[in-house]
Formats: sequence, C-alpha cells, structure tokens
Amino acid sequence: MRYLTVVRHAKAVPAPAGGPDVDRPLAARGRDQCATLRVWATDPSSLGAYGPAMALVSAAARTRETFERAFDGTPFILGYELSSLIYNGARDVTAEDVLIELAAIDPVTSSLLVVAHNPTVHELVLTLALRAPKELRNGRYPLAGAYVLALADDRPIGLGRLEVIDRYVPLD
Repeated sequence: MRYLTVVRHAKAVPAPAGGPDVDRPLAARGRDQCATLRVWATDPSSLGAYGPAMALVSAAARTRETFERAFDGTPFILGYELSSLIYNGARDVTAEDVLIELAAIDPVTSSLLVVAHNPTVHELVLTLALRAPKELRNGRYPLAGAYVLALADDRPIGLGRLEVIDRYVPLD
C-alpha cells in the first residue's frame, strides 16, 4: 500500500497592502504548526508511517516554507517538485489540475505528498475521498492539516475514489 498525503499550508502573515500574495511567509503560529507536523512526519508510528513520499509543492512562499519546515530533510521525503501551476493566486486551480501535476511526478513505487492552498486541497480530498471527513463536509480545511488517503501499489494517481485513513491537524 502507498499513500497520498494532502497538506494545506500553515498560517501565513497577511499580504501587505498592494503586496504580492505569492510572497507571504509563515506567521509565528504557522512556524509552530510546521514544528508539530515535523514531529509527526519523523515519527514512524505517526505520519511518518505513510512515507517515504515524492512531494509536489506550490511555488508560493508559504507553501515552500511549510514544506521546508515540516518535511524537507526528513525520511518522509524522497524528493520534491515545485509547481507554479498549483498556486491559486494567478488562476483558479482545480483538483484535476493538482492530479495532473501529481501524475507527472508519480513513480508508482512510493507515496505522494502535496502541499498547496485552499480551496484546492479541500476540493482534492472531497473529489478523491470515498467518505469525506466530517470537518471537510462542513467546508473547513484546517491550516497545516494533513489528510492521508490510501493508494493502490500498482496504479498511478488518478480520479479513483480513495479511503481517507488518517488525519493530522496541529492545534491552534
């Protein structure tokens, strides 16, 4: 069995008036959320059990920083690709857009991780999940939330329905 872990970036600072959204770094609370994710990602009895993963990371500053602080350099990560195509600030990004990008990096031999933005991550999990977690059915995808879906060992990522088997959400 392999896995798809879908992560929304951690809490970012607001964009300055007239400043570019893409450059927003993490807030102190976001850095704390990443520290919690990193503990889980390095624990083989926690989130770490669902790796090693090939990661797809939005090119925005806050998603890159979330990835770097929470996952980069851990045994959870095999490698990663940055993608400006899954950044929501330039256009509406759909779950299908993310799946196309994931398929391009999917080795079909390891798990996958995506670190991106809402509402896309929310749509992605709802699109793929056999049964959506209750908090997601209510329209809320938590900051720094990580949802783990089970993938078949022998099939590339696609639009098939997947079981949500675990979730990790740092406390605010």
